[in-house]
Amino acid sequence: MRKLIFGMNMSLDGYIAAPGDDLGWSVPSDELFQWWSDRVGATDLALYGRRVWEAMSSHWPTADKRPDATPAAIEFAGRWRDMPKVVFSSTITTVDWNTRLVTGDAVTEITRLKAEDGGPMDIVGATLAAAAMRAGLIDEYVLVTHPVLVGGGTPFFTALDNWVNLSLLETRTFPDGVLLSRYETRR
Repeated sequence: MRKLIFGMNMSLDGYIAAPGDDLGWSVPSDELFQWWSDRVGATDLALYGRRVWEAMSSHWPTADKRPDATPAAIEFAGRWRDMPKVVFSSTITTVDWNTRLVTGDAVTEITRLKAEDGGPMDIVGATLAAAAMRAGLIDEYVLVTHPVLVGGGTPFFTALDNWVNLSLLETRTFPDGVLLSRYETRR
């Protein structure tokens, strides 16, 4: 059975994007960028919601070809292209870069994927992760908290019907006061 992990950058007040989908507050340090790159390299399958997919796929497939591409960006772009991905959307019709599209019920497909043999799966995107949270499918939460208050936007956590008890697995600090916290769901 695969482990499902939800991890994203988050403001101190709990948002993954500020109003207007502004992500300017979450620019990573070199050390944090490398940590995210290593996560992509260790992920067996990534599950994307449409909005995050569109943002990632508009940049990373060719980011390593840009004249100003850093070695870290080149490494990340290659890892991202190579990583198997599933996009959940009822509005787009095609996907590229080692990706398949699911237009049906996300919870049903995520449940099926979790039951398969394989390595960890990352879930990316607030709406998709919210559905998985409400269904009790997330095994681990990775919060990369930036020391900024954005006052609103897209929340990391969704409203839940029941409590989810967690156990702390790891904490780590990064430059600029960024704090990583990893929690495992206690079942």
